[in-house]
Amino acid sequence: MTEAATTSDRRAFLLRVLRLGGASAATIGLGAYLAGRSQRPSQGAAAQVDLDHRVAERPDLPELTVARGEAASPAALVERALADLGGMTRFVSRGDTVVVKPNIAWDRLPEHAATTNPEIVAAIVRLCRAAGAGSVIVTDVSCNEAEACFERSGIAAAARAAGAEVVLPHTRFFTRVDLKGGTLGEWPVLEPFLDANKLINVPIAKHHSLTGVTLGMKNWYGLIGGDRNRLHQRIHESIVDLTAFARPTLTVMDGYRVLMRNGPTGGDVDDVEMKRTVVASVDPVAVDAYAALAWWNLAAPRVRYLRLAEERGLGKMDFASLRTTVATL
Repeated sequence: MTEAATTSDRRAFLLRVLRLGGASAATIGLGAYLAGRSQRPSQGAAAQVDLDHRVAERPDLPELTVARGEAASPAALVERALADLGGMTRFVSRGDTVVVKPNIAWDRLPEHAATTNPEIVAAIVRLCRAAGAGSVIVTDVSCNEAEACFERSGIAAAARAAGAEVVLPHTRFFTRVDLKGGTLGEWPVLEPFLDANKLINVPIAKHHSLTGVTLGMKNWYGLIGGDRNRLHQRIHESIVDLTAFARPTLTVMDGYRVLMRNGPTGGDVDDVEMKRTVVASVDPVAVDAYAALAWWNLAAPRVRYLRLAEERGLGKMDFASLRTTVATL
C-alpha cells in the first residue's frame, strides 16, 4: 500500500467511523483504523510537516468583525460576524476537509462558560457545509475525560446535528511531529489537524490563572497530546509556537458567555458574565488583543504571548489599526 493510499484510508476511517456516539461504533472504528495504520512505515523520527491553512488577503474586506446584541442568538451573531468578513465561501471551498477546533477541555455545562458555546460550533459547521465542504470534523484534545467533555458541553450533539463528524482524541490517533518551535520540538499531534485543508479556531474567552486570559491562541494546546502540563513552565512561548504551527484559516471567538474569574476550568455560574458577542478575524493576535481589552481591560502589551506573537509576525496587537466592522443586532 502506498503512503498516499494509506493517508486516504486513514482519513476515510476517521470520517466514517470515529464519531462520538455508540460505544460499538467507536470500537469498530478503532480496530479498522489501527489496521490501516499498520501499513504505514514505522515512524522512526518525528514527521516533518509544514501546515498553512490561511487564505489570500482581501483588502476590500474587513480584517476583524464584531457582532453583538442583547436579543441575538449565538448563531445569529456568528452568521453576522462571518458575513461581514466576506462569508464562509471566502474561507471554505467545495470539497475541503475542514477541522473546527472548539475548546472542549473540561467536563462542564455550557452555562459554566468553560467550553465553547455549542450553538456557535453548530452555526460554523452549518456554514462550512453550505459553502461546500466535503467534510467537517469537530475535535479537541480534552483535559478531563474526553467523552464526558464532548457530551456534557453539548458540543458533540450540536455538531452532529449540524452535519459534522465528531472525533474523540484516542491516544492511538496521534502522530509525532516536529513543531519546529523555539520552545516546542517534537510533540504528538492529533491526526485530523494534519489532514485538514482548512482549520477554524473557535475558542471561548476565559480568565486564566497563569496568562491572565485564555483566548484563541491558547486554544491550540488542544491539538497536541502528551504531558502538556510541563508546557506551563514556558507557557507564553509554547502558545506562540503552537499558533505558528497551526496557521489557522480563521478565528471565531465565543464571547457569548465569558468566564471572568477562576478560569480556565470554571464551574461556578457566578463567575460568568453575559457579553453576547462574537469576534472573527483572519488575524489570531488581533482577536485575542480585542478580547483581552474589551472584557478584562487588559492592554495587549501586558499579555506576554501577544507581544511574542507579534514579534514572530503572526498578527497585530493593535487591532484598532485593522479594517474593522462592529454590528449591533
